[in-house]
Amino acid sequence: MSHLLLTFVAVAAVFQPPDAAAAVKIVTSIPDFAQIAREIGGERVETVSLVQPTQDPHFVDARPSFAVDLADADLLIYAGAELEAGWLPPLIRTADNARIQPGATGHLNVAAVVPLKDVPTGAVDRSQGDVHPQGNPHTWTDPRNGLRVAVAITQRLKAIDPDGSDAYESGLRDFARRLGDRMTEWKELLKPFAGTKVIVYHPSWVYFLEWAGFEEVGTIEPLPGVPPSDSDVVALVEAQAGAGVRLVVGESFHPSDRIEFVADGLSARALVLPVMTGADGCTTSIDLIDHLVREVVQALP
Repeated sequence: MSHLLLTFVAVAAVFQPPDAAAAVKIVTSIPDFAQIAREIGGERVETVSLVQPTQDPHFVDARPSFAVDLADADLLIYAGAELEAGWLPPLIRTADNARIQPGATGHLNVAAVVPLKDVPTGAVDRSQGDVHPQGNPHTWTDPRNGLRVAVAITQRLKAIDPDGSDAYESGLRDFARRLGDRMTEWKELLKPFAGTKVIVYHPSWVYFLEWAGFEEVGTIEPLPGVPPSDSDVVALVEAQAGAGVRLVVGESFHPSDRIEFVADGLSARALVLPVMTGADGCTTSIDLIDHLVREVVQALP
């Protein structure tokens, strides 16, 4: 029996479907990049996201499984601009995987393929809060950046798996077509609200707001990454009184009482929105942008 079982296992391994055996293993920091990679790669890729949809991607407790995933990865995709600086670089070193080290084909820093906003013009130090010297890393809420990321992923996948080039190009064309159609629809929905003034808890929304035609006029955090005190939120309400702020926006991992206090003080609408794919039923990156657009439109009279 043992001999027969070993023979069966050996034969099964030989006749394993080639696509399953050759799947490109992709590890991403946030789920948005993993989902776009699946759009491009289909069954030719396997994806793992290290950050959960409702986690703050700045602060992640690294698990041993992360290093295991990275050690096995063919492609690493992360936001960059130091979003993951507190936890990802040590994992990359621990994984000791030449395929995903900086400079390798399997190392994709999204901040290097999209235009960054909020790039500091002078010296940066800790007295300014959690400022990112390279610019704001929260790039994925602008759908135009979603397409830029998709193009970059396609290029890397074609280099890693040349046999799948046609499939990857087909996946990119389909994604670009669907995203383009939805962007036209979203812009029509947003057009009546151009110039809407918005306060955010943390500067996570600059890309979405700029694309939507809205204006960010303040943050609840006194400095990036610094929790606001009672006096901070009172001062913010006083400073913005009469400015016409209509929305106050935060994320699920931000203190809702601060968001609601500022919104109430300014007679604005408080919105707690998902910032990553996978939250609030947003299973794709297109779903996420659609949800954001419809939430802000419904909140504006």
